[in-house]
Amino acid sequence: MGLAFLKLGLTSFGGPIAHLGYFHREFVQRRRWLDDDHYAQLLGLCQFLPGPASSQLGFSLGLLRAGWAGAIAAFIGFTLPSALLLFAFAALSSHLSNPIGQAAIHGLKLVAVAVVAQGLWSMARALTPDKPRVAIAIAAAGLLIAFSNAWMPLLVIAGGAVLGPWLCRHVAARGGGHFALRYGPRTGAALLLAFGLLLAISLSGASGMMPLARVTAAFYRAGALVFGGGHVVLPMLKQAVVDPGWISNDTFLTGYGAAQAVPGPLFTLAAFLGDRLQNSPGGALGAMVSLLAIFLPGLLLVSGMLPFWQTLAARDDAARLLAGIHATVVGLLASALYNPVWIGAIHRPLDVAIALIAFVLLLVARWPAWAVLGCCVLASVSLTAWH
Repeated sequence: MGLAFLKLGLTSFGGPIAHLGYFHREFVQRRRWLDDDHYAQLLGLCQFLPGPASSQLGFSLGLLRAGWAGAIAAFIGFTLPSALLLFAFAALSSHLSNPIGQAAIHGLKLVAVAVVAQGLWSMARALTPDKPRVAIAIAAAGLLIAFSNAWMPLLVIAGGAVLGPWLCRHVAARGGGHFALRYGPRTGAALLLAFGLLLAISLSGASGMMPLARVTAAFYRAGALVFGGGHVVLPMLKQAVVDPGWISNDTFLTGYGAAQAVPGPLFTLAAFLGDRLQNSPGGALGAMVSLLAIFLPGLLLVSGMLPFWQTLAARDDAARLLAGIHATVVGLLASALYNPVWIGAIHRPLDVAIALIAFVLLLVARWPAWAVLGCCVLASVSLTAWH
């Protein structure tokens, strides 16, 4: 079990959408652990919930195959390689203070512009296919750009949940299926209760908490409120670690750019950020706590919802509420593309040109993110050496 997911953790380049294809090929076509119908139903659940969809899917596959031990083995195998790579990069990044090193770091920031723009394009096409949802997304982006306080992302998501049933009445539920679990609704309810209690604690205000508890609360809150895929964690993490001054915007964008070059889930960016925390426990302890805290809410949610999915997936009102939330997520990512990504990376016309070429290579030529990253870093270093 663990070795199968470790293989994917070492080789799954390309981001969350690509991961879903890797999982299907490995566990449906090759190993035949489940059929196409149940895989689609499981994928529907993971996309319905906040959290890292590919990691939730891998955790669920391990859970259905071999119980809780299988779920933990699947999570560790898929997550550990990229977490270790980003932790190692965090240790090395402090030594890149020379001009060439700074140029390489600037190249990583330019990659972030292209990758987030590509993610925004793809998500907008999938999640805002009609005028009501486009309007929700534009309103959300405008509010987030105009008002940058810590509560605004939560208010925007809540607003999408309220507007969805009203503006998205044409959206219908697709239905769900039954999964053979080794636990029942009572355990599922306990897991959902644990998720809710921890979220309430993380939202209650961290001024009186110890530094390590504040870090845990911030990363748990970010992981609990990410609807729509891995790239949406960007604005949530910015609000969690940049706005309080724990990490500089430059360091944040450097880590995000580096995360595009490694296989596995994008949420392992938390290992880099946890190591680089200022005025809080950083290093290995900060990396481990941040990593576990950001993944925990999504794993609690998906395992808690599995016993109830068949009933919930048949409800039109749930589908409409989610449609509104997903539209706000597009606005959330659009605001993040402007600030911090564009503002932090684009300083001259040549930066615009490099980011635009990278965007075209990703979207039109369909180059893998790691190859585009190499081109951006090479272009940035070459320009610095030339001047």
